[in-house]
Formats: sequence, structure tokens, C-alpha cells
Amino acid sequence: MDDLLRATARAEQRHFWFRGFRWFVRPLIERALAGRTRARALDCGCGTGANLDLIGRTASAFGFDRSVVGLRFARDSDRRVVRADAGAVPFPTDTFDLVTSFDVLYSLPDATEKAAVAEMYRVLKPGGCAIVNVAAMEMLRGDHSVLSHEVRRYSAAQLRTLLTSAGFDIVRLTHTNATLFLPMLVVRGFHRWRGLSAEADARGEIAVPGAPINAALSAVLFAESLALRWIDAPVGSSLLCLARKPPRDDR
Repeated sequence: MDDLLRATARAEQRHFWFRGFRWFVRPLIERALAGRTRARALDCGCGTGANLDLIGRTASAFGFDRSVVGLRFARDSDRRVVRADAGAVPFPTDTFDLVTSFDVLYSLPDATEKAAVAEMYRVLKPGGCAIVNVAAMEMLRGDHSVLSHEVRRYSAAQLRTLLTSAGFDIVRLTHTNATLFLPMLVVRGFHRWRGLSAEADARGEIAVPGAPINAALSAVLFAESLALRWIDAPVGSSLLCLARKPPRDDR
């Protein structure tokens, strides 16, 4: 996982996937925090901390991660981060208006996955929101799955069940990267056919493509992000969910 974080730190400002991710997530953050003043947000498994900058535009942003390498990148920019495990969040109950989990849950063992979601629910204020992004569709397993230490790729039904079992209400659930689904299906099908690469050989999966290709794919994902403001995508390499902890009067 440390190799993935190092590669992420090199790529996340320019790579088309990360650009698309930010375009997909930003409207959900704005929706989750609409009307809230002095909001506090927690990124659970913040990695290099880059997403704290995105969250920090609308809330006081905090984060934690278990990786020393990730936290070293995060602390270089004076972000508010601590070292902790997703299954034992070191913050009091009912503290945050927003909690996020971006590409973390799919790499956790089953018991830790459920504990992590329960902890997100615990630290969230009643009426607050969670935003979760995970790898989707088992048919899209490929070399990147090795680099990110995927334990599972989710279906929409699996993610919905995971969150509602912890007490969340689902507000929005959609696939993303739908516009790249067909080429990814072909490429990752080839990966499985010839055998998945070793982790050291899979690092190219997160390298920034040449400028013309990167710009073209960025444009495609930007257009998709506009469409996703109105519709939910039935396929795609990721699942993005906005969920809510019921207000106290609803429990």
C-alpha cells in the first residue's frame, strides 16, 4: 500500500482519474454540507491528505491514516492528520458533520470493513452525511487491483447493504467512470487472461499518460461529471455513495 501512496502522490494533481474523482465528489460534498456553518469533516483513510484540500473548501477538515508514508506526505502540507486505524477512530461520538472514505473499504478484511463503517457512523453527528467511494464490478479486476490490495470489488447492492446495516440512509448511489467502462473491460479482461502482474510491475497503472491522452480522458470524465448531476450510471469502475445518519428524532 505504501507503493500505491507514493505513486498517488506523484500523480494525483494531473492524472485524469484523480481529476475525474474530484469532479464527481465535489457536488456531493457541497450537498452534504449545504446550510451548515462551521462544519467539521473527517477523511477516514486520508492517504497523502490531498483530498483534505478538497473537503477543506467547505469545512474544517481532519484526517487519519495508518500509513506512515501517507501521513508524511500529508504533514508536509500542514494538514490536520493523525495516525490511526479505520476500525478504531480516535475521535468522540457525534463530532463531525461529514465523514468520507475514499478507496479504503475495499482493501480491508471483512471484520475491519464493518468496524470501519460502524466507526464512521459513530463519529458522525445525527443528520450528518457520509461520502464513500469504492472499487466496483468484479469483472473490472485487473493489475490496478494488485497495486491497491483489493480484497473485494463491490456491487451497488453490496455497498447499499453494508451502509444500511450500519444504520445509514442512502441518499445517492451511482457508478462513476462509466464513460471508460468498455475500454477498461477489455484491458482488465486481458490482465486476468495473462495473469495479474506482480505489485512492482503494476505501478504503471497509476502513471500519468502522455499529455494529449491525459487531456482527452480528463475531458471525457468532466463531461461525465456534468451528466452525473442529473442521472445515475448503471456501470463503471467505482461506486460513489452519499449516505446520511438519521437525525436523532428519527432513531
